[in-house]
Amino acid sequence: MKLAGIAWAGLLLFAGVAAAQEGGKAITKTTISLGTATPGGGFPVYGNAFAEILNAADPALSIEPRNTKGSNENIPLLESGQLDIALVAGEPSYEAFMGIGRAPTKLKILTAMYSSPGMFVVRADSPYKTIRDLVGQPVALGAKGSGLPILSRYMLDGIGLKQDEDFKSIYLDRAGDGPAMVQDGRAAALWGAGVGWPGFAAMAQSPGGARFIAPDAGEIARIRAKHTFLKPLTVPANSYPNQTAAIDSVGSWSFVLARESLPDDVAYRLARTLHGAEGALCKKLPQACETTAANTVAAAPNAALIHPGVMKYFREVGVVK
Repeated sequence: MKLAGIAWAGLLLFAGVAAAQEGGKAITKTTISLGTATPGGGFPVYGNAFAEILNAADPALSIEPRNTKGSNENIPLLESGQLDIALVAGEPSYEAFMGIGRAPTKLKILTAMYSSPGMFVVRADSPYKTIRDLVGQPVALGAKGSGLPILSRYMLDGIGLKQDEDFKSIYLDRAGDGPAMVQDGRAAALWGAGVGWPGFAAMAQSPGGARFIAPDAGEIARIRAKHTFLKPLTVPANSYPNQTAAIDSVGSWSFVLARESLPDDVAYRLARTLHGAEGALCKKLPQACETTAANTVAAAPNAALIHPGVMKYFREVGVVK
């Protein structure tokens, strides 16, 4: 179901009386819309787990995930009040907060999601060993509107390559289409990021297996010198089948962002519920083990970008002073 073109009357967040009873009393639920991305990518997997765990932890919450076109659509949907919260990759978040190519956004951080070290994946029998080997080749760079192509653009720029000139860049309609394109030869490589990313998992589990290509130490130094907001990040060994060594790369943190007008008490409740459910969310989804209050404070470009309701909870429990 497409969000565009739907007539939105008032705020999406509303209270409704649920049919269920608790202690003989009707439960008043707060319904919260959560924007994710196209099917087959990491954001819908994370969003569904996030909603399931928080809804179970607090019966008064009803978080409803919705597929969107990804980060670049989620930001304007939040700004226009058509979503309450949404998943946004680190690079689009950074550009929105800093006002790069647009006015600075007033959106707020609800929580850090997970770190996203970027890398390419190729078939195990591929002749390509380095990023520069892929120059001139067709490369699937992620779904249109997602944050992945923005991360790759910054990374490639850091080593002196232009994404749409030095490569035959392919932008996907659906994130889940990428692995098949590499496996059948339509693309030489697939770009992605992080631990537990479905595209990487599909490639690694394929009959022929896969190999990962990331910037080397010298390239990482060059990238960080030019784009200081990108951080050195590592994909631990055995994150994917037959990936026996850790992979060093660069990347950033993805966030759950909230519309500026999300009430403080709702943001406070979400922060409190999420903090109490960190263990359950980690068990549900390995990459969500990084979704913690402490990581939210550490990953935010500055504390002023964290929602005031979240900061109130963090101060009460001593996460921040």
